[in-house]
Amino acid sequence: MKSERTDGLLETLKTRFTQNMHRHTGLDWSSVQAKMAAQPDKLRSLAEMERTGGEPDVVGYDAKTRMFIFCDCAPESPAGRRSLCYDGAARAARKEHKPAGSALELAAAMGVELLTEQQYRDLQKLGEFDRKTSSWVQTPEAIRARGGALFCDRRYDHIFVYHNGAESYYAARGFRARLTV
Repeated sequence: MKSERTDGLLETLKTRFTQNMHRHTGLDWSSVQAKMAAQPDKLRSLAEMERTGGEPDVVGYDAKTRMFIFCDCAPESPAGRRSLCYDGAARAARKEHKPAGSALELAAAMGVELLTEQQYRDLQKLGEFDRKTSSWVQTPEAIRARGGALFCDRRYDHIFVYHNGAESYYAARGFRARLTV
């Protein structure tokens, strides 16, 4: 990434970090920035998370791996990652009205992962997300093998996990990304 673009991204991330300390109590920005400087390839992924509307922020630290955990913290599922079916196989299986892409393919291209159901639930402890949208989450192989996929949202102050055909896609369904740095 070009220096001015990197500087702008880092400034955006720092501002978001300092304005949302409740998401990462006890962590300091200088440690996060040092980790990112040591892994510049992760900046491209963070830039893609930002560009597609994810508003990434640090949501934790894994002491075992000594990695910071970034996650999309936009109030709704990122606008630049909606109208996607679950994976490439589901997209290929559609006979007509194929979506432009799939959640798993785009996540791989961005260098990020979809949240698991538990990670989605943990994120919801930090704020209220997906009150008008929904987000695909990692789906167990037993469900995917039968043509299904899982998605989550927050309604009525509760977190719901639903299933749908993996080939389905909706304007209000996207995915939230996770990245360790």
